[in-house]
Amino acid sequence: MKKLLVVLFSIPLFIGCKKVKKDPEVATQVVQQETPKKEVPFVWEGANVYFLLTDRFNNGNPNNDINFDRIEETGVLRGFEGGDIQGITQKIKEGYFTDLGINAIWFTPIVEQIHGATDEGTGKTYGYHGYWAKDWTSIDPNFGTKKDLEELVKTAHDNGIRILLDVVLNHTGPVTEKDPVWPDDWVRTGPTCEFTTYDNTTACTLVDNLPDILTESDEAVELPDALLAKWKQEGRLSKELDELQLFFERTGYPRAPRYYIIKWLTDYINDLGVDGFRVDTVKHVNENAWSDLHKEATYAFEMWKKKHPNQILDDNPFYMVGEVYNYGISGGREFDFGDKKVDFFDYGFKSLINFELKTDADKSYETIFSKYNKLLQTKLKDKSVLNYLTSHDDGAPYDKERKKPYRAANVLLLTPGASQVYYGDETSRSLIIEGTVGDATLRSFMNWEDLDSLPEVQKVHKHWQKLGQFRANHPAIGAGKHKRLAKSPYVFSRTYVNGDYRDKVVVGLDLPKGKKSIWVKGFFGDGTVLYDTYSETEVTVANGKVLLDNDYDIALLELVE
Repeated sequence: MKKLLVVLFSIPLFIGCKKVKKDPEVATQVVQQETPKKEVPFVWEGANVYFLLTDRFNNGNPNNDINFDRIEETGVLRGFEGGDIQGITQKIKEGYFTDLGINAIWFTPIVEQIHGATDEGTGKTYGYHGYWAKDWTSIDPNFGTKKDLEELVKTAHDNGIRILLDVVLNHTGPVTEKDPVWPDDWVRTGPTCEFTTYDNTTACTLVDNLPDILTESDEAVELPDALLAKWKQEGRLSKELDELQLFFERTGYPRAPRYYIIKWLTDYINDLGVDGFRVDTVKHVNENAWSDLHKEATYAFEMWKKKHPNQILDDNPFYMVGEVYNYGISGGREFDFGDKKVDFFDYGFKSLINFELKTDADKSYETIFSKYNKLLQTKLKDKSVLNYLTSHDDGAPYDKERKKPYRAANVLLLTPGASQVYYGDETSRSLIIEGTVGDATLRSFMNWEDLDSLPEVQKVHKHWQKLGQFRANHPAIGAGKHKRLAKSPYVFSRTYVNGDYRDKVVVGLDLPKGKKSIWVKGFFGDGTVLYDTYSETEVTVANGKVLLDNDYDIALLELVE
């Protein structure tokens, strides 16, 4: 069912139908009406991002499950499980993400991973997660092909969904018998990071046997012999060398390690028109490298738009969100290394992942919402954060036992800022898997069977859908200004204004079941017709309030125009 939107500028109209429930005691109407649906502008500040592990979401092509003789026994959930690019595309086509109100998808890196397995003390592990690059110019066949990725991006765009590629500039994959170390003018193999100063956080390896790219270096280097031999065997040596020559001639950059990788990463923008990067391990790289990446990514995005004018979704610039591990919104624009503070927002990032919401999540709604509203409207004005409650490498997520899925949805999807739904948040996918060690417990395969068969999971999923669609339809939720309208029952408003576009909504939480009064005085005047998208009920403001009668403890109110 198409929802009603709040838009005040003139654009082509689309027609949709909506049922409205009736309760004579609260002066609602039953109507079968045709209502104009106007286009909603997409803003990254209020995006609803879905984050998934490519290998753990959906197996769209079982024929690509084994490659490079990756057949060694691994620790529990430390090998490839079959998920792939085609599986993501399949779910886009099925409408799974649209129904969930998702308008951007971030999936783990899909570049070619190391071929061998390594043991970090957690049992043998393959690069199923995508963060152990062997060749940035190739897509790992376990994930799919370049053609698969092209279809994914096109399908997503056809459905109004943006694509965020997860990119790694900090390190290569571990060294194995099948995967030799890169040359020492490309990487350092020690010391391991201590995380107490700027230098021992950036000029070091994250863990043992994870070679660190010399991203701070401006010294020209030759391509590794192993990479040249690989390209020659694959029949693309001349093509790759020619493209590199053109890149360095255009940019004037020295042939330093970071510039090679930046070229390879931005090729995916040039070729496919991906909309943004989620950038891994940001604080472990000299910040100037991120300025370089953003500059070239922006250039590539603009070139792609010029070549594909009929495929442009909007005029949003290229988007970069960074993972600065342990950054919290309360830090404002700066991250403190102990001996030095860095404003990563000044180096190409529109947003940083916010590690703080999970610790805020059990506070009162108003405490959370007013805090985030204040920070985003002051210290972080014109920037944003990407909020999350669970993730792939956070061993202390909110509600690890999945006992509060409704609370989690309310907090994540209604808190100002962009939201990151981790795959399975919406289906209560278990985060406690017997036999796993470390972060593997967070990375089980998507629980599609539970969604198909368990009524409680279906109920939770429906709640996430309703909130997600409301958020996607109203940029005011994530990017607007927050104001409390009533303390008990709790009611708040959000307002978003950008030029001629204006979006106004009211939300009630922790409402009594049955008959309830929702205070909207001072925001919506008497006689204003509103629509509660949660109960699918139309109401009219009278005496500064609207009346509802249902078994829900939440109301999502939008204008009926």
